[in-house]
Amino acid sequence: MNDLLKHVLDAYGGLDRWHSHSQLSVKSATGGPFWPSKGIAENHGWGNVTIRTASEWTRIAPYGAPDRTMTFVPERVVIEDGDRQIVQELVDPRAAFKGYGPHSYWDASRQAYFNGYALWTYLATPFLLAQPGVEVTEGAPSYEDGEVWRVLDVLLPETIASHSAAQRFYFGPDYLLRRQDYRLDVSGGTQVAHYVSDFVEVEGLRFPSKRRAYPRGEGGQPDRNQLLVWIRFDEFRFD
Repeated sequence: MNDLLKHVLDAYGGLDRWHSHSQLSVKSATGGPFWPSKGIAENHGWGNVTIRTASEWTRIAPYGAPDRTMTFVPERVVIEDGDRQIVQELVDPRAAFKGYGPHSYWDASRQAYFNGYALWTYLATPFLLAQPGVEVTEGAPSYEDGEVWRVLDVLLPETIASHSAAQRFYFGPDYLLRRQDYRLDVSGGTQVAHYVSDFVEVEGLRFPSKRRAYPRGEGGQPDRNQLLVWIRFDEFRFD
């Protein structure tokens, strides 16, 4: 395993402790001008999010209506009503975004796919970087916010759904994540810099409770005056 990744996993509480749990649940809320660009209301109220620790799986309830639940895995996303009847379903969801650009509107099933993989990625970081097939190399350090940030360049396998296969993770002197860069493939390849803050500790494991995403321009530099998305997490618990 990469030496930097070992330090990071230890700083977050350790891979063994992460794998001692099967599910993580949180309250999540999000907003920002990215959502209206997809035809979606900007501010989303608090929802109940559950992910699995061993594999990529996300459930959100309520979802779009008080009696609806969304369940995501990389190859399928489904929205069901209170009687477990399918309201919307998307099979091979990545293919459903072919030709979609930065201002293409999303229906509920495409939004559900995005939310499913994004929230799993955010909540499972950095432990997902130790999954089979993930390629990790240390890049040149970065200097930002008065700190030296060490960098992991990551290539995800096709079996893991995320914003893009190639991503970059920046870690501070404490080995906690500061920033995550990616290309938003489901939205025309928009370049994004995603900052995290306000870490909390839950049963010996650490998680950022606030996230802010900004566009990146020429040279990969983020424009931190142009917020795309904000996310807040609360009430972390392991099931």
